[in-house]
Amino acid sequence: MKKVFYLNTCDTCRKILAQFSLKDWELREIKKEPITIEELEAMHKIAGSYEELFSKKSTQIKLRELDLKTLGEEDFKELLLDHYTFLRRPVFLTDKEIFIGNDKKNIGELRDYFHSN
Repeated sequence: MKKVFYLNTCDTCRKILAQFSLKDWELREIKKEPITIEELEAMHKIAGSYEELFSKKSTQIKLRELDLKTLGEEDFKELLLDHYTFLRRPVFLTDKEIFIGNDKKNIGELRDYFHSN
């Protein structure tokens, strides 16, 4: 399994995806086709927590008046399934590895993955 979860309206996602050859990857635009519970659980299994997958920059946090300090793992899981903007993006998922978000460290590790595979 090789999947990329991204948002088509996100310039950063599009720039990152353009850097890699994704011919063997399933591309999932999360607004049109939201993540399933099975996919979220597969991400969680590798990432280790739902909070790691959660975007703390989502506009929905302010709209819903969420206090992130009070949220637990189940809350993060429910929010991730509820609205696509809560997922840190892009997410590159394989059977054994996950690359979450757009920070420099993650993109560097992603480049290393593509160069070694």
